[in-house]
Amino acid sequence: MWAAESLPLGYTFGMSRNKNIGSRVLRVVNHPVSHHALAIVLVAAVALIFAPFSTTLNYHVVSFILLLLVSILSTFLGIGPVLVAATGSAVVWNFFFIPPHGTFHIERAEDILIFSLFFIIALVNGILTTRVRRQEVLARERERRTNALFQLTKELSKASGIDQVLQVAIDEIRDDFGTQPFFILQDGNNILHSSGRLQKERSLSPEEYKVAEWAFRNSSVAGAHTPESPDVAYTFYPLSGTRTNPGVLAVRQDAPMDPDQQSFWDTFVVQISNALEREFLAELAQKVRFLDESDRLYRTLFNSISHELRIPVATIMGASDSIINTANGPEVQSALCQEIFTASMRLNRLIENLLNMSRLESGHISVRPDWYDLTDLVNKLSEDLKEDLAPFDFQIRIPQAMPLVKIDYGLMEQVLYNLLFNATQYTPEGSAILLRIDYRNGELVMEVEDEGPGFPEEELKNVFRKFFRVDQRRTGGLGLGLSIVKGFVQAHGGTIEVTNGSGSGAHFLLRIPTQKQDLDTLA
Repeated sequence: MWAAESLPLGYTFGMSRNKNIGSRVLRVVNHPVSHHALAIVLVAAVALIFAPFSTTLNYHVVSFILLLLVSILSTFLGIGPVLVAATGSAVVWNFFFIPPHGTFHIERAEDILIFSLFFIIALVNGILTTRVRRQEVLARERERRTNALFQLTKELSKASGIDQVLQVAIDEIRDDFGTQPFFILQDGNNILHSSGRLQKERSLSPEEYKVAEWAFRNSSVAGAHTPESPDVAYTFYPLSGTRTNPGVLAVRQDAPMDPDQQSFWDTFVVQISNALEREFLAELAQKVRFLDESDRLYRTLFNSISHELRIPVATIMGASDSIINTANGPEVQSALCQEIFTASMRLNRLIENLLNMSRLESGHISVRPDWYDLTDLVNKLSEDLKEDLAPFDFQIRIPQAMPLVKIDYGLMEQVLYNLLFNATQYTPEGSAILLRIDYRNGELVMEVEDEGPGFPEEELKNVFRKFFRVDQRRTGGLGLGLSIVKGFVQAHGGTIEVTNGSGSGAHFLLRIPTQKQDLDTLA
């Protein structure tokens, strides 16, 4: 079972961030030497030192010295020792210094008056000085508490997330109260965890968990030094909020706190509770937004896939049925097979995009760069997209001195494939599609331009968003291609931008930092 690693809460209340005040208070209150005995010894010492004045007419001077001693003692000691010092000073001055010596009898009327005034002044001066000192200590303690609350509020306001709030709370409570707190939070369904959020290795026993749950359910203090289950080791304080209760705070304390300490502690707990409730509600809201977004994406994906699968599957089924059940000539058979092949390619692109998006979402994209000739990559793409690019004026511009570059061939093939295929879907037949590749300033620069309608200016910021499709487009697709392009480019450490051309069409600009290797340096 976890135990506090410091002194009890009630005992260490005065030991705070202001160490000199706390240590001085403890030295004054808990000194091993009896303060009453100390007062008597000091009065006797002053009497011995100034004993020669007893036989002179200057014995009144000793009364002022004894008054000074009482004033000094009242600065450091409590009211009891000060009363002892005042009374002892009066008795000593009367017995040893006021004639006749060695008796308590006073012959002269002025000596009686002076003695009476001395005793009254010593008492009043001692009491008043003690009270002033006490007020000073209390004022400094109030100042310390105010500063502690200000420090707590400032640190909590800067904390972001439940874990940071808990860490700030643990540090501040340890510094200001000398105890190690233990936070047990709920799971979002009003069920307490049995271990701490930041102290997972610490856990409550079944009996302690029941007490913590009672404090949580009833929003009341329970455990040690309380009427509810006082036999457990912890005192459980509920973290009560205005809309929800984040959990409970458990501490070990060897004695109950006095009202003044309890008020300070309660203020601390309220500040921490409010900060935890704020972050707890923010975390719940984020989970709700995530679930809502996941549900929305699921519906969008389901509807899109249903639509996109239906067309090629229907094509494959119709063409296959015609081949099986109809006696067609070789040309018709070839055309039907071509339709099956085209529909299969469309299905393959759909599945490939879904798999690539899954890889991006899961963070399992691993770039394996190697030296490649971009001309070979472009030739392969031209062949794969031969039928799609056939109706267009496809232009390729690559410098003759283009060096080998270090890229992931498979990922970059997907990038250019999606960009070129996207251009074929939105560009009027007979217009130009341009692919420009170059190496400048340590970067592989690739540009894809078309002469289509481009994108609405207000939609440019959404082009690379998942499932984004420009309204009123006749072409199909899930709206994943460009988001996959951006993910693969960023996996290379590069950037991609999209703008509308000066005349018409879309302009994609890719910059990928990469090494180059000149052909004449290859072994």
